[in-house]
Amino acid sequence: MSKLYIPKGYKPLLTLRQTEIAIKQCKDFFELCLSSELRLRRVTAPLFVLHGTGLNDDLNSVERPVKFLLKDMQDATAEVVHSLAKWKRLMLARYEIPAGQGLYTDMNAIRPDEEFDNIHSAYVDQWDWEQTIAPEQRTLDYLCKVVSQIYNAIRRTEYYLYERYQMLEPMLPEEITFIQAEDLARQYPALTPKEREYEIAKRCGAVFIIGIGGVLSDGKPHDGRAADYDDWTTETGDGYRGLNGDILLWNPVLENSFEISSMGIRVDRESLLRQLAIRGQEDRCGLMFHKALLEGRLPLSIGGGIGQSRLCMFLLHKAHIGEIQASIWPEDMVATCSKHNIFLI
Repeated sequence: MSKLYIPKGYKPLLTLRQTEIAIKQCKDFFELCLSSELRLRRVTAPLFVLHGTGLNDDLNSVERPVKFLLKDMQDATAEVVHSLAKWKRLMLARYEIPAGQGLYTDMNAIRPDEEFDNIHSAYVDQWDWEQTIAPEQRTLDYLCKVVSQIYNAIRRTEYYLYERYQMLEPMLPEEITFIQAEDLARQYPALTPKEREYEIAKRCGAVFIIGIGGVLSDGKPHDGRAADYDDWTTETGDGYRGLNGDILLWNPVLENSFEISSMGIRVDRESLLRQLAIRGQEDRCGLMFHKALLEGRLPLSIGGGIGQSRLCMFLLHKAHIGEIQASIWPEDMVATCSKHNIFLI
């Protein structure tokens, strides 16, 4: 059986009926908060894109997309999206969205290479968002400002749900902590990146780890990132690099760190070329997305994804993402969960 954590004495705080209602309330309220904080309009998104365009998110560059042939397009190959990191930037240009405004969408994906546990499944649903920015906003300060706005939207949603379900007591600290991945590695040199995330999330309650994708002083990256969406190589001062990161929360139900969002300022022409060279992927420069960016036809932007089921799972104090979303699980996982009051949808 895949990794599974069973909280001691776990009992869901909401009934199945209450949970279904609360999921809708959580999503609706958070969308309103997020869109008003970042001035985002909702757009419709694709479930799949054409293979060979460079539009699909490569995640850590090793995950396999689900592919199928389109009969009415001479058997052209389509790929189910991993996320919409690059597609959103094309839409900013298409809709001519000015700096300081953006878009968000409901992104549904299939990731067959995921290892199932309490927070991972083959089905991924998230709010994918993207905001146009001006050249002077490609800074660490602006990145942290946007992170704080997103965190404020999460906290408001937490309180909104608490007002309706008093058993859902707030867990989040008033402020989110910012830390460089390099500093985190120096604080905990003997620990793995996941162990570092555990320690910093437990200590701070909510944290944004900055600079994910580039190699740190210990010779390893904190985590993998594709070369063609987040900027993880631009110098930000004092020897630091990277204009991206992850929002992590401390999850007291799972007693572990809990990633809720991966986001960042996107690559410009220079950082794209630099990162493709680091990864040995210069051949991607001829793909549709990359060519448009290199030719200056796409706006500068900041964006990311926020897990819908994960946010609901956290704010509704659930032990397994399968209590929020309908997916496919190993039979032994379903049976084990059922024995411990974790009822998967």
